[in-house]
Amino acid sequence: MIVLSEYQHSWPRTFAELRDIYAEALVGVDVVSIQHVGSTAVHGLAAKPVLDIDIVVEAVNVAGASSALETIGFRPLGEQGIPQRWAFQEPTEFVRTNTYVVVVGSLALRNHIAVRDALRGDADLRLEYANLKRSIAGTTEDMATYVEAKSSLIATILCRQGLSEEETRSIEAANRAENHQP
Repeated sequence: MIVLSEYQHSWPRTFAELRDIYAEALVGVDVVSIQHVGSTAVHGLAAKPVLDIDIVVEAVNVAGASSALETIGFRPLGEQGIPQRWAFQEPTEFVRTNTYVVVVGSLALRNHIAVRDALRGDADLRLEYANLKRSIAGTTEDMATYVEAKSSLIATILCRQGLSEEETRSIEAANRAENHQP
């Protein structure tokens, strides 16, 4: 079952706490930024209660950032079909996250930031997206179907935010592949 929660005012605070934990673990690694992305990063938006966090680094620092996360219990899951974005399974004592190490300037990062910023800046779009998510979640229990049903609106958002049609198609294909993995 796909569970959506109404926006929780605790999400930014939880992100800040996690950012501090990550930053402490990443001491000695040149980190560009730690970004709260995804629906929980958008005030007022219904979301799956899982925080999406991008640890942004230059390509030469991916291994160091990955090793640092492992020291606090994260388990590496690899790129999962999304180039220049490495996923990690959080340790059981952490709140649920989708934690990623992403390369600065990568399409994966640009995707996350573009969608987040568009939804933060446009109340009508935010409402449209929330209503779509609620509708889909109410009719399916399959994550791949959920992602697929959102893809058209996400593609529209990405194009509005300046990503090319080719980049948008690449993101859609990668998201489909990631959500069809066993």
